[in-house]
Amino acid sequence: MHRALRLLVVLSGLAAIALLSGSIAAADWPSRPVTIVVPFGAGGNTDMMARLAAQHLSAKFGQSFVVENRPGAGGALGTGQVAAAAPDGYLLLFAASSMIVLTPQLQKLNFDPMTQLVPITNVGIGTQMIAIKRALPAETLPQFIAYAKANPGKLNFTVAGTQNISHLAPVLLFARAGIELVMVPAKSEPQAVSDLISGQVDLYFGNSSALLPHVNNDKIRLIAVGTAQRIAAAPDIPSVAETLPGFEFSSWNGFLAPAGTPEPIITAIRNEVTALAKSPEISDRLSKLGIVPGGLPKEATEAVFKKDFESFAAAIKAAGIEPAK
Repeated sequence: MHRALRLLVVLSGLAAIALLSGSIAAADWPSRPVTIVVPFGAGGNTDMMARLAAQHLSAKFGQSFVVENRPGAGGALGTGQVAAAAPDGYLLLFAASSMIVLTPQLQKLNFDPMTQLVPITNVGIGTQMIAIKRALPAETLPQFIAYAKANPGKLNFTVAGTQNISHLAPVLLFARAGIELVMVPAKSEPQAVSDLISGQVDLYFGNSSALLPHVNNDKIRLIAVGTAQRIAAAPDIPSVAETLPGFEFSSWNGFLAPAGTPEPIITAIRNEVTALAKSPEISDRLSKLGIVPGGLPKEATEAVFKKDFESFAAAIKAAGIEPAK
């Protein structure tokens, strides 16, 4: 047999063995505990959803799914560890879509989350909501925009840290609406909400789960949500898109795996997470927190990541931030 032909036969055989080994490993999965990395500290919506999913998956697969919080470098530390892991289904990532589409635009990373990680599905979509000081002469988003246009540079807004959703969502909103507000950074979301309630700031565009408990507060007014449609927890509050068509800012929170993870494992996780997110008990629990229940199919998830990348890119430009090179 010609040497080149023999080499081709050998390589083909090795490839077939590798494929068969991968299939056997996938069929046996999970045969030991699975680690779910949350690249942030404990607490918050992302961590909460990860733990709900871990409990469900442990019960369904008969193996422990253990959540490990690995914060650091704005979430890049834990994300990078999963991106570099073996694609065998035993190290998964549970993160917000911003870690995949925003962080690489702001930081120079030693890995590429867009190519080294594969989105599986989400448990929920964290929604953002606009709240304003009730003392302002505005009861709706259109009225607030009109008031801000009449008073350029005289109103302010707070953010829970910078270069994140609470910073970039309002910046893009203001750019689209043609208004100017002065930024007053807060160190955390609780502080941002507190500063709004105390009257120190005029607007906060933050997590619905942090603002919904104050829906009847006599110091602030909830005037819009950042999702394309209204949310079940607050059906009377319009979406920003009803005033600014096409505007949408939200946070996909779900599972990702290292690229190359066998499709049967991906499918098994997606099916169980979808069942969890769409179950009446969990769906109701998430909805009450202002979270849209997830379980998005593959195509819809891919569309979310594309949309989020474009939204963040536009917001970064509006904020005057130099993208990472």
